[in-house]
Amino acid sequence: MNSTIEQLHRRKSVRVYEDRPIEPDVKRAILEAALQAPTAGNMALYTILDITDQEKKNALAKSCDNQPFIATAPMVLIFCADYRRWYDTFCLFQQEVRKPAMGDLFLSQADALIAAQNAVVAAESLGVGSCYIGDITENYEYHRELLGLPQYVTPAAMLCFGYPTQQQKDRLKPARFRVEDMVHENGYDPEKAAAMPRMLAQQTGRENEELSDWIRRFCKRKWNSDFSREMSRSCAQIARHWCGDEE
Repeated sequence: MNSTIEQLHRRKSVRVYEDRPIEPDVKRAILEAALQAPTAGNMALYTILDITDQEKKNALAKSCDNQPFIATAPMVLIFCADYRRWYDTFCLFQQEVRKPAMGDLFLSQADALIAAQNAVVAAESLGVGSCYIGDITENYEYHRELLGLPQYVTPAAMLCFGYPTQQQKDRLKPARFRVEDMVHENGYDPEKAAAMPRMLAQQTGRENEELSDWIRRFCKRKWNSDFSREMSRSCAQIARHWCGDEE
């Protein structure tokens, strides 16, 4: 196993950081690596927001499901799906230009997330821990105003970075599912998908009623949660704003 694959296996979310800044050259290397990510048509349909203002970090810690560690993270990056630059450029040179639609939103979201993962891998190779914050896709109206986002620009992912404490380094990474369960050959396999309870039993080490109780609690904490409902509402609003005529 080479060093890159070892780092991918080792990498885990880090939410507690040493009280030290990320050096400028390390930060630059992470950002440069993000920009080397695969991108549709070499268009780079994303913009990276580098959140250095402490008041903004404090606000994001509250709006993103009240997670205080966001405010103390040495580096916070928000990867935004961005079709604004290209749309405005097309309009300068082409008389008839269609407005961005759902397909363009999905494509630019993919570009942004691929770039974000490049940043995560680069950071791991430099000894810098990271944590994805999916809650940035909630509270769309608030985040749009906080970050000054125009139409056709929307948050896809937020990442916190910092040097992990020893406790974080020593913490075990949660088990992942097996290749045999997650890879379907040539098409979707409903029988494999139906084996999810067995997969969870293997992953969690729980069986029978203990497993059933764990699934019920997980459903309540994740699927039926207030933040999950808000994320769905917010994403629907993003789609309406993206595809509407509002400027």
